[in-house]
Amino acid sequence: MQSFAICCIITVVWMVAGYSLAFSTGSPYLGDLSKAMLSGIGAHISKGADIGFTLGEGSANATVMTVPESVFMMFQMTFAIITPALIAGAFAERMKFSALCVFTILWSLVVYAPIAHWVWSPLGWVAGLGAVDFAGGTVVHINAGVAGLVCALVMGKRRGYGQDDLSPFNLTYAVVGASLLWVGWFGFNAGSAVGANGRAGMAMATTQIATAAAGLGWMVAEWIRTGKPTVLGIISGAVAGLVAITPAAGFVLPGGALILGLIAGVVCYWSATSLKHMLGYDDSLDAFGVHGIGGIVGALLTGLLAYGPLSATDANPSGVVGSVAQLVTQAKAVGITIVWCALATFVLLKIVDLAIGLRVTQDQEVEGLDMVLHGERID
Repeated sequence: MQSFAICCIITVVWMVAGYSLAFSTGSPYLGDLSKAMLSGIGAHISKGADIGFTLGEGSANATVMTVPESVFMMFQMTFAIITPALIAGAFAERMKFSALCVFTILWSLVVYAPIAHWVWSPLGWVAGLGAVDFAGGTVVHINAGVAGLVCALVMGKRRGYGQDDLSPFNLTYAVVGASLLWVGWFGFNAGSAVGANGRAGMAMATTQIATAAAGLGWMVAEWIRTGKPTVLGIISGAVAGLVAITPAAGFVLPGGALILGLIAGVVCYWSATSLKHMLGYDDSLDAFGVHGIGGIVGALLTGLLAYGPLSATDANPSGVVGSVAQLVTQAKAVGITIVWCALATFVLLKIVDLAIGLRVTQDQEVEGLDMVLHGERID
């Protein structure tokens, strides 16, 4: 229910104002409302045919796109939808549905849209620093992971956490979900090349390799530590690899993807197990441990492993080349995303809590939110 509602809410918010705030001209910090209600998105249509458009038209850094703006808008909408849906996994079984709906609207406008503008708009000030993010390591995963951590800290632990058995109850569903993610992720990463070209092909290859490597990395780390590799572990590792390769997919070669995936699998295993218990927070689906930490690992390693010719253009013949300097630039983007997301998310949660309350009662939590809030349950 929560994920489906988020999909519907963000679709409308993106149409009304989100897309405009993220990708219209405006300033380096936020777009304006010139594309509100998708104004002008059909300006290039003639006799049923649409052509490419210019992103950031009229600015010094305008980028000529090879796809119609309607296609670009819809593609970006999918990122805007998935990001708050990822956050919801961190506070599962605790937040009121009404609070979720209000928070989702506010967060998408105050946190997601500005960061998308900073990183992906030709005018964005983070992009102006030289930071790169191919398909959402900072905009989607660090953003969602940090927001999830803040939500988990503000809302507190689930009733019975650390005492009752709260382990996943249906591993079959988990494997099916992870498999769908793996296949669907090719659309996110290869699609971010915005064309059927060699870069899209390389993004598919690096996505596959990093995902497999991360699954193995997590599995081996778990095997060494506990003596038993688990299906939950290997699929969690695969998701960590998908997350980590997201910012790097169109910038690294297969060898770099292998290294990145192995590191991400091991680091995310540590963060989702040891770090989580060290800090004592209850992140139900490890939004921070997998998406937040995985996004950080991927964003930073992009700075070291980037292969210039993959991103070379006429304006930048050398492309983005891995170096210590690029690593520092990537670290700045990571830090900026963490700080803004954490502060803004905390403030929004407090506002929603004061207005309508965030958390369900203990009795409601025990009975189950499906039954209490929606009058239905899955048997």
